[in-house]
Amino acid sequence: MSPILSGVLQVLALVAALALAYRPLGDYMAAVYSSKKHLRVERWIYRCVGANPDSEMRWPAYLRGVLAFSAAGVLFLYLLQRVQGGLPLSLGFSGISPDQAFNTAASFVSNTNWQSYSGEQAMGHVVQTGGLAVQNFVSAAVGIAVAVALVRGFVRSRTGDLGNFWADLVRGTVRILIPISVIGAIVLVACGAIQNFAGIHEVGTLTGGTQRLNGGAVASQEVIKLTGTNGGGVFNANSAHPFENPNAFSNLFQIFLILLIPFSITRTFGKLVGNVKQGYAILGAMGVIWLGFTALMMWTEFHHGGQALQAAGGAMEGKETRFGVASSSIFAVSTTLTSTGAVDSFHSSFTGFGGGLTLLGMMLGEIAPGGVGSGLYGMLVMAIIAVFIAGLMVGRTPEYLGKKIGTREIKLAACYILITPTLVLGFTALSMALPTPPDSMTNTGAHGFSEVLYAFTSGANNNGSAFGGLAANTQWYNTTIGLAMLLGRFLPMVFVLALAGSLAQQKPVPETAGTLRTEKPLFAGLLVGAILIITGLTYFPSLALGPMAEGLSS
Repeated sequence: MSPILSGVLQVLALVAALALAYRPLGDYMAAVYSSKKHLRVERWIYRCVGANPDSEMRWPAYLRGVLAFSAAGVLFLYLLQRVQGGLPLSLGFSGISPDQAFNTAASFVSNTNWQSYSGEQAMGHVVQTGGLAVQNFVSAAVGIAVAVALVRGFVRSRTGDLGNFWADLVRGTVRILIPISVIGAIVLVACGAIQNFAGIHEVGTLTGGTQRLNGGAVASQEVIKLTGTNGGGVFNANSAHPFENPNAFSNLFQIFLILLIPFSITRTFGKLVGNVKQGYAILGAMGVIWLGFTALMMWTEFHHGGQALQAAGGAMEGKETRFGVASSSIFAVSTTLTSTGAVDSFHSSFTGFGGGLTLLGMMLGEIAPGGVGSGLYGMLVMAIIAVFIAGLMVGRTPEYLGKKIGTREIKLAACYILITPTLVLGFTALSMALPTPPDSMTNTGAHGFSEVLYAFTSGANNNGSAFGGLAANTQWYNTTIGLAMLLGRFLPMVFVLALAGSLAQQKPVPETAGTLRTEKPLFAGLLVGAILIITGLTYFPSLALGPMAEGLSS
């Protein structure tokens, strides 16, 4: 079987598996967030945190819950890393340095999982499982909660109430993420991923040397890093490591986990707003972008010029022979179009245009299908921009899901769109201009610039993957990328929740003959066009200086 045909069959298998899971999972998540009942374990958790799950919150109170919980997570994870040397099962590792501990705490709480360290050489079992893995669950649940709050803003009228953050957080964790993770971990263990608390072992290599390997609760952490679109692996090689990703089937299963909730939550959206066709329109826009990026990535990685690449059957540098070009291309697109950041190959070794596609996927805002929760609310913000553009074309006040899109809503949507490019381009410019940070670059020219641009694009968009060659474990990069991750995660949430509160206070607008039909393919096409044009206008100069220049010169 040719590698290209293998890639096409893998895409078809993924689409079929996601289609089978779409309706039952989407309906189940809608039932979870609309239910009035609380499980016994949930009531116990509410008593422990002193929360009343039945009380409604307006958007400022909902936001305070998000920020307070996340701030507590940053502080706890920071302290856990600092005292690691005195913890059991630390594997002999000492505490993490202050700047790296801050960077890592900010990374996992913001659902980024950027890692400026080698996991197997720095983190013991307690920090991995009791710190990092826990944040993988709750940071993903926070993203879903904010998305559900925005959907309630469209559904409710003449009230500022958006639900209860603590109830949404606990339900997302207990009823959705944990059950999926238990099943997924069993599948990964069956595939050969390890799950233990073993210490460090020295093993022989084929060249006669030795190598130090340690175990870990890898399968359980692997499944939530993917399902929650987190991305931080136990090992430095991430999903390219055979302990995390043993074979071709586990690789395809991991891609499925990455895409599962982000695609299925569009069904949840349609059920909650009372019109599943609205969910299909959002799904269609997400699917078109994902398929388009996958096709482009395969094309550039299979057909890039050069005798060595053609003899190898594609650009194999940095790719696992267990997976090949096709699987690596699908994984790279999926992980950068979501906020996952897990890698089964090294994006820095992709062709110039291939690396540019991974950058562009993050620059879109990771909304196709995007991160868990964040992909949906990012896409809904872009839908508001799209109906605003359509309203300008026909001279009519824009409406979306029965709510008028006025000056306040557009200002909030514009702030949401502008905050991430400001962080990415601002920090990249500072890093290139200051005398010390460029010393971290082991490559010069277009690729060296792409490394820095990729780092801040990944951090501000809460992705977590990186181009190799940038020594990011410095005070400058640990601090600035940490700030980019926190601001890139929580400032957009401020605007999303404020937008939800504004929409919830409106009364519904009756549908008329002039109302834009936002459940039709025409609107989905308009939405895709708006996303690509806005991103292109924002990032084209920086892309031209980096991956485009590299691709054209090779």
